[in-house]
Amino acid sequence: MGQITSLFVRKVVDQVDRSLDKRALLASVGIDLDSPVDPSQMVSDIDYYSLLERIASADPGATDLPLRVGASMRCDDYGAFGLAWKSALNLRGSYERAERYARLLTSVASYEVRNAKEGVYLHLHREGQRRLGLRLSNEATIASLASISQQVSTAAFRPVAIYFKHPSPGSTSPHERHFGCAVHFGSTKDALLVSKETLLKPNRLGDPSISNFFDTHLEAELSKLDDDASLEKRVRIQISQQLSEGVPKISDISRSLGMSGRTLQRRLSDQGYSFQALVDEARRQLAERLLRQTEYPLAEIAFLTGFSEQSAFNRAFKRWAGQTPRSFRIQTQTTSE
Repeated sequence: MGQITSLFVRKVVDQVDRSLDKRALLASVGIDLDSPVDPSQMVSDIDYYSLLERIASADPGATDLPLRVGASMRCDDYGAFGLAWKSALNLRGSYERAERYARLLTSVASYEVRNAKEGVYLHLHREGQRRLGLRLSNEATIASLASISQQVSTAAFRPVAIYFKHPSPGSTSPHERHFGCAVHFGSTKDALLVSKETLLKPNRLGDPSISNFFDTHLEAELSKLDDDASLEKRVRIQISQQLSEGVPKISDISRSLGMSGRTLQRRLSDQGYSFQALVDEARRQLAERLLRQTEYPLAEIAFLTGFSEQSAFNRAFKRWAGQTPRSFRIQTQTTSE
């Protein structure tokens, strides 16, 4: 069974007709409407496609629902993946990060950057039967890629063309208005075609040091996925991915792992760990990495590691490392020179 980030589910439900019960729709795939948005929380692909199909049968605007979902997407919604996309030097770099790190968001889709005479294709490859839910998901994904490309590029982003393997939903005019280019249904590919000139225009916030940091961070997360991770490792990954939203509760982590908080607590205890100790360790490791590898202000690092105030971060870091964050940064940077 494949998995898809719950972020996509929430974005879809945000865009449905007001007459539909959003709380019930989210609950049907195990998401609490009132819980924080967490890109690392996954739902099964089957449940997601079934949800899309239920919405399509009840929502009078279902034809352009994927377009509205795509337009609502923001880079920052994607956590570290979005920051890596945003900080890449140009769209080519952003697309290559999608190609490399998509597995952090889904196990059923991948991307491929391919040069062609007429430009560069960003192909979407998605596993599964081509049911209606998958087709709607593909349209929403391509629309999302176009939306976040527009957000980060200094160029006026307009694809050369859009391609979908599935048949046309009827009139293609909503899609052509949305993308601003020709949209081809019944194609041999699901893809955006972008000009080489557009891909090489600098991104608004492209920064080599930040880009390198998030590449390193995402590589570490990717390597963890490649391991047959123990429960303790999986908990650490989930904690690290949620810290910028505040310190996660055990109920948040257990839900993302598909078990109750009590079960998670018991299983960690059986292995000699406590949840609080893993939270502290994840915060410490992330703080040390940010102090070592970035020039972020201490207040920003405090936020990214789940502290509401820099003073609280300073006290916690001194307890962890026996010195202040500033002293640690100076020492490690001097050592590396």
